[in-house]
Amino acid sequence: MDNVLNIIKDFTQTYHQKLISLARAAENSLNVLNISDEAKKLKEEGIICDLNEGNAPYRPRYIVVDFEKFFKNGSDFLRLNPPNDIWEATNNLLILYKHIPSITSFPVYIGNIDYLLEPFIEDEKEAYKAIKLFLEHIDRTITDSFCHANIGPKRTKAGEIILKITRELQNSVPNITLKYSDETDDDFAIEAVLTSLDTAKPSFANHDMFIKDLGEKYAIASCYNGLPIGGGSYTLVRLNLAYLAKKAKDEFDFLDNILPYAVDVMANYMDERIRFLVEESNFFQSSFLVKEGLIDKDRFTAMFGIFGLAECVNYFINSNNAFERFGHGKYANELGIKIIEKLDEEVKKHKNNFCKFSNGNFLLHAQVGIDTDKGISPGCRIPIGEEPELPQHLLQSAPFHKYFPSGIGDVFSFDVTAKNNPEFILDIIKGSFASGLRYISFYGNDSDVIRITGYLVKKSDIEKLEKGEQVYNDAVVLGLGSVKNQRILERKVRKI
Repeated sequence: MDNVLNIIKDFTQTYHQKLISLARAAENSLNVLNISDEAKKLKEEGIICDLNEGNAPYRPRYIVVDFEKFFKNGSDFLRLNPPNDIWEATNNLLILYKHIPSITSFPVYIGNIDYLLEPFIEDEKEAYKAIKLFLEHIDRTITDSFCHANIGPKRTKAGEIILKITRELQNSVPNITLKYSDETDDDFAIEAVLTSLDTAKPSFANHDMFIKDLGEKYAIASCYNGLPIGGGSYTLVRLNLAYLAKKAKDEFDFLDNILPYAVDVMANYMDERIRFLVEESNFFQSSFLVKEGLIDKDRFTAMFGIFGLAECVNYFINSNNAFERFGHGKYANELGIKIIEKLDEEVKKHKNNFCKFSNGNFLLHAQVGIDTDKGISPGCRIPIGEEPELPQHLLQSAPFHKYFPSGIGDVFSFDVTAKNNPEFILDIIKGSFASGLRYISFYGNDSDVIRITGYLVKKSDIEKLEKGEQVYNDAVVLGLGSVKNQRILERKVRKI
């Protein structure tokens, strides 16, 4: 009860932030999951982390609505007809967004918005006003940085307008990804690069790579999560490789015994979370999103997350020589690949009947970290402060990306002078994708909007929160913790 009272008395939280915190406290007062003793032990040791999903899951972690179907059919439940113009289109979307749940209580995917809005652009001046109000409304009402829009791959008038308004508004919400492929016009891509250097978005997704793994109907949601449209992910639980390594006698014991054991325990824990959600919570039996065909249980999967690969490898390398450590040393990088290959093999041994989209498998995810992670790197990333030169960094990272269909990415901070040569950064993106990179993000070091790990916040909002002032974006709390614990503002600044 003290926790509830503390939430009520917290003057740094807004009314709506308190509502969400109180709901989480209520859920966590329950004990309804049948969790094994092995899973409980690994959770207590910080090796398994369920990312605060709650003790009684009553909605999927990530829901990826089929907005194209929504525009085609409208919604009986919401009493909305298919839109006829830009105002109806944006209004219908904003109404639906209020009814899409997720782990954050806000939609984590709001559509391939340029393609959705393009058919309704007749008068460009009017469309500009409508889209600007649309994006402004999203930032002020979906007050969570894990809200994600997609654009591309093809150039559209709506896409151009979205990029221009994004630079103008300087908002941290929504996050944006450009699905990049050979279909993407260079001039459009360069506009996206300039927008990213100014506002830390859009990121660039290797469109062909995601299609190969997930099919044509995929979306980038939340941070950089590749998921099926019309479905989503039941859960995301992550494995702390940095802590797990310390349970092994050596790297061989880790690969042969410790890692397979931990994968099995965590997979069974994920099974139990999914079982309760599907069989007992009644979400799929009661949601109008299911009844109207905007999501389908058969298009859901689950995400097996990992983090701390660098620290895991460096524990076995046991060297303070920078040239021998993960990201630099040949043996260290090869060991990293061996660990992920073994992880992939073990995860694929496990089957869950509810994950029909992914043939019963969980999808690997390089989890971006949370605010309380101290001294542990996100996913498979090289630790901040140990980054090699950019070409070496990209080539080291690329071989890991093929193992993570549900998301992996790298973040780079560029000196302000990069804005004078966006073609250079586009060449970097093209070369990286040709080398097997799945996803890349960057921002200018002078930008107020910065990328924390996979999500965005404003440095000015972090400063306000640090002073004890309220901010309407609840992800700023996470951003402040990450700045302190993960040295986000100390990323190596790349110069051109």
